[in-house]
Amino acid sequence: MAKIMIVDDSAVMRKNIRSALERGGHEIIAEAADGREVLPVYINHKPDIVTMDISMTSVDGVEALQTLMKSFPAAKVVMISAIGHKQQVLGAIKHGAKSYIVKPFEGPKLLEIVGKVLLT
Repeated sequence: MAKIMIVDDSAVMRKNIRSALERGGHEIIAEAADGREVLPVYINHKPDIVTMDISMTSVDGVEALQTLMKSFPAAKVVMISAIGHKQQVLGAIKHGAKSYIVKPFEGPKLLEIVGKVLLT
């Protein structure tokens, strides 16, 4: 299965995402708790796919996505957003995110989206 990097400023959310993805057979090879960590962690681990929270402190997910895509335009990123962040999601898709999922979500839905993005 895929090697995945999780980016979220909430430790609880990172744990929930990790659990869902590992149950689906994926390997979590890296985590980042802040948008500023995205590029260096990505460079060090070269994941197949990244899940990234759209709303983080200091550097938000859209800004982190833009930075990542400048250096790695083929990166596969799934944005995770809360209800009400429609404009940010549209911005993320415009800047290269392959898909998104809205919180709260069930593990099978996350696995479905990750699976589809891996095929792109």
